[in-house]
Amino acid sequence: MKSISKLPVFFSLVFFVISFFIQAQNPETPQVNDSDNAVKYPQFQFKGLLQARYLESFGDNVDVLGMHHSTGDVTQSSFDIKRMRVGLNTKLSEATEIVILVNLADFKSDTKGKVLENAYGKYTFNKYIAVIGGQFRPAFGIEELVPVDIIKSFDFSNQYYEFGKNGWTSFQIGASATGAFDIGKIPFNYSFSVLNGNGKNQEKDNDNGKQYSSRLVFELSKKHKINLGLNSGIGKFSKEKVYALGADITSDFKLTDRFTFDLQIEYKQGTNHNLYFSLPVDTRTPNVSDYQMRGIYFLPNLRYTVNYKKLTSLELSCRYESFDPSYKIDSNVRQTYTPMISLEFGKAYTGRIELGLEIDNFDRNIPNTSTYDDTLFIIQFQCRL
Repeated sequence: MKSISKLPVFFSLVFFVISFFIQAQNPETPQVNDSDNAVKYPQFQFKGLLQARYLESFGDNVDVLGMHHSTGDVTQSSFDIKRMRVGLNTKLSEATEIVILVNLADFKSDTKGKVLENAYGKYTFNKYIAVIGGQFRPAFGIEELVPVDIIKSFDFSNQYYEFGKNGWTSFQIGASATGAFDIGKIPFNYSFSVLNGNGKNQEKDNDNGKQYSSRLVFELSKKHKINLGLNSGIGKFSKEKVYALGADITSDFKLTDRFTFDLQIEYKQGTNHNLYFSLPVDTRTPNVSDYQMRGIYFLPNLRYTVNYKKLTSLELSCRYESFDPSYKIDSNVRQTYTPMISLEFGKAYTGRIELGLEIDNFDRNIPNTSTYDDTLFIIQFQCRL
C-alpha cells in the first residue's frame, strides 16, 4: 500500500517535468496562432492497456507460473492481471516529444526495477536522423519494434526476455539514433544504440562497460511487405567482452479480399553473461564466451476480416520457438508451441479476446524450477486505447 500511495506524487512529478519542458520550448511565446489551421503545441496523447487472463496449468505439479513443485502443493488455476499500462505521449513541437509509460500491474509484487517502462525524449531532425535518450526499447529485432498489445501471440518470445536480461532488448537506459533513406530503389532504415546494459530503472550503470548495438532493415518488397532485418551488438559487462547478433524476416500476403497471411522468422545468438555471473565461481568456466545462447522462432498468422457488428476479425496463429540458454555447456533446449485464436473487436485491437495453449518441452527437466515440461491454457482479455 505504501507504493500505491506514492502514485499521486509520481504523476505530479511527471506533469511538472512536462510543464517545465513546455516552458523551455516556448518561454516567451503565448499560446496564440495566426491561423485557425496552424498546428498547436503541446499535443497530448493518452494511452492505456489492460490485459486480464485466466490461466490453468495441465503440467504434473507445475503451477500457473511454470514452476514445478515436488511437494505437490501447487496452484494450477488462477485469474491474473498481466498488464495495466498507462502512457502519455507529449509533442512539445514538430520535432520534440516525450514518452512516458508505466505498468501498474507491477504493484502486485516487488516493484524494485519495475513499474516505469518508457521514459525518454526524442528529437527528429528530419527523416534521415532522430535521436532518443532515456529509458526505451532499443531496436534489436522484430519484437522490439512492436507493442505487446498488437503482437500475434500471447506474449513476446522466450529469446526476447533472455536477451533483455543480457541488456540487448526490452527496456534499457541509454541513447539511440534512428533514420531512414533509400539505397537505390530499396528503402532502408537504421538504428544505432549505446546502453548501460543492466536493465530498466537502475540508479546507475553497474560497471563502466557499455553495450553498442545496431539494426538495419531493408524493404525487399513493398507489395508483400517483405522486410529483412540484421542486428549486431558488442560491448563489455563487468570487464568481460560480450556480443549478440541476429537476423529476421517479415512478410504480409493478401490472399483474398478477406484473408491475409503474415509470417515472422527471427534468429538470435549471443553471450549469456547474465547466466555466467549468476553461477557460483567454482561451478563455471573461466571464460564468459563459453556461455552462449541462441534461439529461433516462426510465427505464422492467418487473419480473416469479418466486420460483422462489433466483431472485426478472426486470427489463427501458432508460434514455434526453440531456445537454448547455453548451447556450448550444459545444453538444455526449450521448445515452445503457442497455438492461439484471437477475436478482434473494433479497430487496431481496441478489444481482443485470445485463447490457446503454451506448451513447453525441455530436453531435460529440473525439479523444483521453471525448467520443467508444462502445458498452460490461457484465456486473455485485452482492451486498449
